[in-house]
Amino acid sequence: MLYALYQTAADVMLPIRAWAAATGQTLGNGQAQSLDSWRAAAALCEMVSRATLTHRRPTFGISEIRSGNDIVPVREEEVLATPFGTLLRFAKEGVGPQPRVLLVAPLSGHFATLLRDTVRVLLPEHDVHITDWANARDVGLWHGPFGFDEYVEHLVTFLEAMGPGTHMVAVCQPCVQALAAAALMAEDDHPCQPRSMTLMAGPIDARVNPTKVNELATGRPIEWFEQNLIARVPWRYPGAARRVYPGFVQLTAFMSMNAERHVKAQIDLYRAMANGDTEQAATIKTFYDEYFAVLDLAAEFYLETVQWVFQEHRLARGELDWRDRRINPRAIRRTALFTVEGERDDICSIGQTVAAHDLCTSLRPYRKKHYMQAGVGHYGVFAGRRWASQIYPLVRNTILANE
Repeated sequence: MLYALYQTAADVMLPIRAWAAATGQTLGNGQAQSLDSWRAAAALCEMVSRATLTHRRPTFGISEIRSGNDIVPVREEEVLATPFGTLLRFAKEGVGPQPRVLLVAPLSGHFATLLRDTVRVLLPEHDVHITDWANARDVGLWHGPFGFDEYVEHLVTFLEAMGPGTHMVAVCQPCVQALAAAALMAEDDHPCQPRSMTLMAGPIDARVNPTKVNELATGRPIEWFEQNLIARVPWRYPGAARRVYPGFVQLTAFMSMNAERHVKAQIDLYRAMANGDTEQAATIKTFYDEYFAVLDLAAEFYLETVQWVFQEHRLARGELDWRDRRINPRAIRRTALFTVEGERDDICSIGQTVAAHDLCTSLRPYRKKHYMQAGVGHYGVFAGRRWASQIYPLVRNTILANE
């Protein structure tokens, strides 16, 4: 019923948004652009036309990068694909061997393109691959479930496809799965276990300094989440009848945490368009075009993550299993560990990620390093000016030191 109501509302709004888009384009053309009243009306129409979510992955939009004094073309290359995710490589033409990096994107309601800035900064000096997760509503039931175990299995498979000597950088929620995959491969003495592992703003131990996100996860039993937040995909989509945690529910939860900021941003966008400030308007649009692109999570992955990571803290307690096999971070001896946290992170607070150091007790001190970035929130850890100028150099040094 939850998904059906959302889809009905979206269908009702479709002709209204189409009319607003056409009207706004008409008002914004010609001499009307010089009239404040017409420009304000055009801005209002565009705001109405933008009042929607999209369920398609935006493009990364990285067609070239600067490498030294050269501009190097970049193309996206599928290295390995499954129904639930693709190992995507940003191949660069005419560039020699560089350290291979698996960038592990979160599966938390947004597409991997949320890490566009992370990729762009890493790319000049690294051979970057990313986990490009699929929208669960586009995956047929016949492909089976996708839960916590399948996520970890994908990471192991992707590392195998990339070969020995790969470095892993995980952002936010998948830090737990990345650590689990590294521990399994270390215990097996797998030749493709990562040389270094960078964990950025991830809930290794969500008991530390709980945030609103943690409190929401622990405030109700897991049965409540299953009964109230899980829906079946409508019949019009390839994943019809698959049980999912809808992306629009996750987006609503995130926006409610900072409602005033998002309302202000929309007001600022309207004023910028009405005043003809195209630069400011473009900046706000770019952010929300990405933010309003949502994907659905397979129900089993969402529920297991809430229960195992945020409610029962299985990894931190030493009780996390992968297909009846206990995860043992102490087995990690050769994979260097670097953890990063943001001072103002209101999603994954200080202390939750550095907890990985207490679990990886077999690592020598010189193979473990932690950094807390002052003045940044959650997204500032992996995107923006301070990521590029202060955090990335430390990530690069970690990779180079273990290359």
